[in-house]
Formats: sequence, structure tokens, C-alpha cells
Amino acid sequence: MAKLNFGGVEENVVTREEFPLHKAQEVLKDEVVAVIGYGVQGPGQALNQKDNGINVIVGQRKNSKSWDKAVADGFVPGETLFEIEEALQKGTIICYLLSDAAQIEYWPKVKQHLTPGKALYFSHGFGVTFNERTGIVPPADVDVFLVAPKGSGTSLRRMFLQDRGLNSSFAIHQDATGKARDRVVALGIAIGSGYLFETDFKKEVYSDLAGERGTLMGAVQGIFAAQYDVLRKNGHSPSEAFNETVEELTQSLMPLVAENGMDWMYANCSTTAQRGALDWWKRFRDATSPLFEELYDNVAKGNEAQRSIDSNSKPDYREKLEVELTELRESEMWKAGATVRSLRPENN
Repeated sequence: MAKLNFGGVEENVVTREEFPLHKAQEVLKDEVVAVIGYGVQGPGQALNQKDNGINVIVGQRKNSKSWDKAVADGFVPGETLFEIEEALQKGTIICYLLSDAAQIEYWPKVKQHLTPGKALYFSHGFGVTFNERTGIVPPADVDVFLVAPKGSGTSLRRMFLQDRGLNSSFAIHQDATGKARDRVVALGIAIGSGYLFETDFKKEVYSDLAGERGTLMGAVQGIFAAQYDVLRKNGHSPSEAFNETVEELTQSLMPLVAENGMDWMYANCSTTAQRGALDWWKRFRDATSPLFEELYDNVAKGNEAQRSIDSNSKPDYREKLEVELTELRESEMWKAGATVRSLRPENN
């Protein structure tokens, strides 16, 4: 296992070079990996394992949209696609990839099938970390671990098909068999991770909840909206405001950051852009730091977890979610975005 040291903090990292696919296949050759849930992470992880030669089955509610999607993706009812309870019986490694709210609902059924020696796999530390709220307490005689891809299941699949890899974290909560490390690392490689860095369940969920609400989704949408509105109020057209707020960032600048870092992106922009960015970034940091401190504190106290549980467990959750997503979709900024995207050369 490779060791990285940044600022005096030593990290364990696993690469494909030291743990190649053939080693993962050897570790998992006698396992039946049951992917429970075929929503956000399920398809990408299941399909990547399938393509990597792992014995993977899917457990999903019959006659649901997700069941039909699994069939369309090549999983065969009665052979590699089963009702959830049958998949739980057959699986030796249970990949519990339902939503956090659904994990709470199905936990009593899942627990019944966690016989000694099996493994319980998560892609999020939520259920176990906040077990006083979720009730998810695994039995002591099973392995419990996670692999958390740093992106959506859609991105995981796309990058796999491009012969690339999405970085993932991994953590071991419980090693009942003495094989948990090999099992979790093998699964991390099998689902298509670029490399794996070690964490624990608590740190994974704290960083994940803070990140999603922060720079990954919540903060970036808020900043987009603020800049777009200021430009529009000052007479700029929707197209100009969107291009200067979103399009240039996502299509031009962020790919440069992804290649070699922010400093390299700065160095490959005009001197005027460099000067402005260098003069203003610390002001944005100082302005938003108190908000990020408040956010992390809410995550650590369990407030964000409870809000998610309460909201996502309501019977009208999907309807209310659609109202909120429609507000985003129908905003002028994202309507402008749809038009701008349609004019990209690759879309014509």
C-alpha cells in the first residue's frame, strides 16, 4: 500500500498498479456480490463489476422503473436480477446502495440475511455513523466496509467506459473474517476506482455531507445565481451572463484545473484574469468561511442527517422534490443554459 505525506499527514493509498484487476478477481472469485438498489450508484457499480468479470447480481423491487432499467442494462430476471430479499439470500457481499431513507426502511430485512462471514458494503457512511437515528447496527460476525466514489454513479460508469477511473475513499468499520481489507480493496478496484484513499465511516460522511452542501453543489449553485443576477441587473443579456458565469467555467477553466491544478489554470489565462483572481480569491474565502464553519457544525451535530431522514421519509417527498427541481430548471439562468448547451458544435 502506497504512503502519501502532505503537510505531515500520512495517508494510505491503493493504486491499480499495486492491486491490479486480476488480483481483485482472485479475491472475489468465490463471492456473490449482491447490489441492492439500482438508482444513483447501483447501475454504475453493478455494470462495472459485471464488465470486470465479477459475479454480481442485482436486487430490486419487481415491476419498478429501476427493475426495468436493470433489464435494459443486461441483467436477466431469475439469473442476475432478483427481488431484494432473494438477492440478499444469495449474496455473500451485500452492496447496500439504496438511498439513506430507504436503507432505514429495508434494514430489518437486510439484517435477517447477514449471516456469519458475509460482508455488508456501503458507499456512504451515513447509516452506520448516525445509527442512533437510523437504527442500522450490523451484527458483530460480518465484515462492514465502504467504498465511496467521489462522484455520481453516472460519472463512475462514463469514466470506466473511457478507460479512466473515478477516485474513491474506502473504510473498514468491522473486520469479522480477517479478510475485510482484501474484500473492500478488491471491490474498490472492481467498481472502477482510479485509486483508493483510506478514511473511516465518520470522516467519510462528514466530508461528504459538507461537500455536497458546499462547493460540490449547494455553494456553487448559490454563487452561480448571485453572479448571474448581478450581471443581469446591470444590463447583460441572459446569454452573456450565463457564458461568463457557468459556461466558461465548466467548459474551459475547470478542465484546466482538472489537468494540472488551479495555479496552472491561472498561468494559462490572461494576465488581467490572473491579477483579478489573485486579488479577489481570499476575499471570497474570508466571506464564506463562517458559512462553511456553520455547515460543518450542523453536519457534526447530526442536524443535516436528521433533516435528510425527516424530509426524505415523507410520502410526498418525490412530489416536493420535483417542485424544487422545477424551480431550478425553470429559472432564467438554467433556461439560458439549456439554450447555450444546444448551440455547442457537438450538439449540432
